[in-house]
Amino acid sequence: MARYEAKTKPAVTRPADYIATLEDSPRKRDAEMLLPWFEKVTGLKACMWGPSIIGFGRYAYTYESGHSGEHMLTGFSPRKANTVVYILPGYRDLTEKLARLGPHKTGKSCLYLGKLSAINMPVLEEIVADGVAFMRKNYQTWDE
Repeated sequence: MARYEAKTKPAVTRPADYIATLEDSPRKRDAEMLLPWFEKVTGLKACMWGPSIIGFGRYAYTYESGHSGEHMLTGFSPRKANTVVYILPGYRDLTEKLARLGPHKTGKSCLYLGKLSAINMPVLEEIVADGVAFMRKNYQTWDE
C-alpha cells in the first residue's frame, strides 16, 4: 500500500518574496496588507505552504483511518478570483460573525473574499482568532 503524502506542506519560499512575484493588482495589494495583519492577529510568523498559500503556525492531526500529518493553523492565498482565507477546522457556529463579515462565500474550511475594502476587518479578526484558539485548545500545535 502506497503511503499518502500531503500535497500542501511547508515550502522554502519567503511569503514576502512570493507576494512580490504577483501581478500588480488589488489582490496583490490585499496580500501585502494581509501578511502583517495575520502576523499581528495570530502572533505567528508566516510560512509558505505549497506554492501559493501563506500559512501561520501548524498543528498535528490524525484521521480515523490512522493517517496523520501536520497542517497550518490558519492562512490565506491571493488567488486570481478571490483571496482565500483558511479557517481551520471549519466554521462550527460562526453564523452571526459571518453575517457581519461582508461579501463572502464559504467552502469546507475556506472563506472566499473579493475586495478586502468591502470586508469588516474586525469581524475577520474575530473569525481568524477564534479558529486559532479552537485549534490550540483541541490539537497539538506549534508556533512555527
